[in-house]
Amino acid sequence: MQGEEFKGVAEALRKGDLDAAGLNANERLLLEFAGTIARAAYRVTDEQVQGLRDVGWTEEQIAEAAYVAALFSLFVRLADTFNIEPPAVYEPHGTPSAVTRDKKPMFCGREALKPTTIRR
Repeated sequence: MQGEEFKGVAEALRKGDLDAAGLNANERLLLEFAGTIARAAYRVTDEQVQGLRDVGWTEEQIAEAAYVAALFSLFVRLADTFNIEPPAVYEPHGTPSAVTRDKKPMFCGREALKPTTIRR
C-alpha cells in the first residue's frame, strides 16, 4: 500500500488500528492471522485457518501470509537481540505505536546484547 490514496490506511496500520484502516472483513481476518503468528505462532488454530479458507483465501495466500509474518518476526527478533534501530529516514515520525504498544521484554528483563559484546 503505497501512494497518497493509501496514506490513511497506512497510518492506521502503523498505529495498529485495524478499525480505522477501513479493511474489509477478509483482509482483517488475514491480518489478525498474521498478528497471531507474530505474537505467538503456537496460538494459531485450525479454526482460524479454516475461517480464512471459508472467506475465500486460497491455501497459497494463507501460506504466503504465514511465511511473511514469520519472516518479519524473525527480523524483529534479530533486531531486538542486537539492539538494531532503523535509520531515522525510515521512521521520520518515530517508531509506530503498533510496534511499541504491546512490546514486552523478550529476555526476562535482561538487556539485549550489543553487537560489540558478542564473542566468536
